[in-house]
This record gives sequence, structure tokens and C-alpha cells, in this order.
Amino acid sequence: MKVVAIGADISSNDVSVSDSLVKNIENDIPKLLELGARKAALTNVTGDDVVVTAFVEDELLETINAGIVEILRDNAEHTGDLDGISQDPDEGGEGISYAEANLEEAVYQDAIVMAFDTYGGEGFVADVANSAIDAATGMKAVTGISDRIGTRKDIPGVGYVSTSATDDPVVVVSVNELEQVAVVASAMIGAALGNKNTYLVRKHTPCNVLPGSVLVSVTAIMNGNMIDLSIPFENKTRILG
Repeated sequence: MKVVAIGADISSNDVSVSDSLVKNIENDIPKLLELGARKAALTNVTGDDVVVTAFVEDELLETINAGIVEILRDNAEHTGDLDGISQDPDEGGEGISYAEANLEEAVYQDAIVMAFDTYGGEGFVADVANSAIDAATGMKAVTGISDRIGTRKDIPGVGYVSTSATDDPVVVVSVNELEQVAVVASAMIGAALGNKNTYLVRKHTPCNVLPGSVLVSVTAIMNGNMIDLSIPFENKTRILG
């Protein structure tokens, strides 16, 4: 079983996602359940990017991935990242972002999804995302981590994208102990924010930062429920005194 996350810029502008686009995508999420996804949701809205995440059986991976892309295409205000998808591995362009991690068969299945956005295609965003991956690697109760950014261009059931041109990566990590979700997520957030010009934002926050910056949003999926982790992280890191 796997958790997959697909992100794309399909907004009509470069700084935000409209309420109508969010609503339309959320209305189409049940289509993924009809295709066989165990769970599915619009998990992250970061700057002008959206991320749809699903828990899926291995044999349905291609079907669900294709279903996610169809939802993005049906609701796109402009085709944007969808134009970068190619059926030829040598012709993939700046396209959708894809993350996939193994998920244990269990009653309670938890995952952390991090989505990144840039305004001007800042190249260091890959280093920011990979910092979060490195932080989660080897941590207690982590059962799956998506590939490092810049190493994978094939998206099962969908096609190919460039490994270097995509500037809004997605990272997904699965965790099999409830109390470790906060530990792993905090390590990932801290590692990302240690990079230059990187800012944690709440879900559906416009890109109100100086150009040359990276935005990151973090969502936990816990027993099918979603938590925007920027809010508890902000409260947890408030200095008392």
C-alpha cells in the first residue's frame, strides 16, 4: 500500500488559489474513492499550488494517479504544470510534482505531506525539500519516505516530467505511531526552515513574501482527518517567559 501526493500549479495567477478552485477540487475528491482509493483529500494549498493526496493499494496506483491528474485537469483555471507531462521520458517538461511512499497495512495510518512553492522558480527549493527528507530519514516510526527531489521523473499511470525544471516539489512521509507524527513533522519543518528565505505558511495562504523566497505548508493525515500543522507548530515554538 502507498500514500501518493500530486501537486500542480493550475491557478489563474502566480500568487494564490481561488476559493472556487479549492471548492471544485474538493467536490471531485469522491471520484478517487469511487476508483478505489482508501482515503483522498486536497491536503495542501500553498501559494498558487494545490496538492491532492491519496492512500491507495499498490495494484491501483496507476489508476488513482491518473484519476488525480484528471481532477486537476478538469478543474484547472489554466493548464500550467499539466502541460509538462509527456509520454516520452526524454521530453518531460516543467510539470506536476509527484511524491510516493510506502504505507503499512494498519488500522490507523498516518502521513505527513509537505508542499513547496516559489514565485520565480528559485533553484534552491530542491535543497529545502531534500532537507526535510533527510531530517525524516531514519527517525523512529517512519515507514516510508518519498524519493529525493530531482531523482524521479516517472509518474505511474500518468507519464514523465523533468527532474530539474519543476519548482514546486512535494514530499510525503508515512508514520506508524501517533505520537511520532509531531516529532517527525517538527524535525522536517525545522530542517526546511533552516534554509535561507524559507517560510512556513498556513494552508491557502497567498504568496505574500519577498521574491526570492520559498513557501512551505505541512499537513498531517491522521486516520483520515487533516491537520494543518503550521498552526500547532507556531503555538509549540512560541517562547514562554
